[in-house]
Amino acid sequence: MSGRAGLRAGLGLLAGGQVVLGLWILLLPELFWKWPWVSRLPPYNEHLLRDFGGASLALAVVLCAAVATMERRLVLTALVAYLVSSVAHLLFHARHLEPLSAASAGGFTALLGAAVLLPAVLLWRAAAGTAFREPEPAERRPARRRSTP
Repeated sequence: MSGRAGLRAGLGLLAGGQVVLGLWILLLPELFWKWPWVSRLPPYNEHLLRDFGGASLALAVVLCAAVATMERRLVLTALVAYLVSSVAHLLFHARHLEPLSAASAGGFTALLGAAVLLPAVLLWRAAAGTAFREPEPAERRPARRRSTP
């Protein structure tokens, strides 16, 4: 798999996860709240959950735009935005593991750690620039010849 294809696949995976999470929270906040990793936190708040669902979908839009265009600045911006969100999420939950069993806390931390590691690796690869070909300025491109019938 080329660097570009791998980057696109990774972005697509992140986008897909955000779409699933965002739709789940936005459309079925009560069901999301009943998930054991969530229900042991402060009291249920539909407003905050729906805002989080909407924010997840908004991040998915940016990630999908990055997948579609593979434009360097957009890809880097999408990955940094995802990374900021996932690091904040990991840090919060790392401080609130006590209601969970050891196995559940370990699995949850591993999942949240992967949500930091994947975009960090993708960002490192994207920042290296090997997956992008900068467009050549128009004046440097060879003129296209018109074919005559």
